[in-house]
Amino acid sequence: MELPSKFFAMIFRMKNINRWALVRNVSNENICEHSLSVAVISHALAIIKNKRCGGSVDPSYAALVGLYHDASEVLTGDLPTTVKYVNSEICKEYKRIEALATKNLRSMLPEDMQLEYGAILEPQDEEILRIVKGADKLSALIKCIEEQKSANSEFASFERNLLKELKQLNCPEIDIFLEDFLPACRLSLGDKDFAEDLTI
Repeated sequence: MELPSKFFAMIFRMKNINRWALVRNVSNENICEHSLSVAVISHALAIIKNKRCGGSVDPSYAALVGLYHDASEVLTGDLPTTVKYVNSEICKEYKRIEALATKNLRSMLPEDMQLEYGAILEPQDEEILRIVKGADKLSALIKCIEEQKSANSEFASFERNLLKELKQLNCPEIDIFLEDFLPACRLSLGDKDFAEDLTI
């Protein structure tokens, strides 16, 4: 008898992997929550790219890649950015470990499903990869804003660095998101500008 596939049992463990391990958090964030945020933002960036920047990418595919972009971390854990990028050798080795973990995760699927999931877990489309990378940074930026709204100043320097990195991506759809959607993330539910849209 063939053994049961462990793929989804592993995917459902994403909620057990916390992010921002070296930083004091007012509200902990796991990679399951983060991945949903990245999927939502990737979908939005793809639509912005198509509607306003002359692109032709698939928003649904962008969302799926965003949803699974950190799936390998159920096997590797979340290595803090300050460690991951401390030098080029560590960065290169960690990328190799991530790639091996992704292949291992994909191999947990039945053979007739591996090809479809391979396109999601190991995407090759450069535009999709750039969108998801931007969405990943935007999600982290929103987390920084939320923590600072809760009077946690530890995230202030992360916010500054993320804004700088996002600008350096030279990605029009990201710039549009920053201008059109990010300011509302700085508001509180009780703010007049926010509350006036909540009336039913």
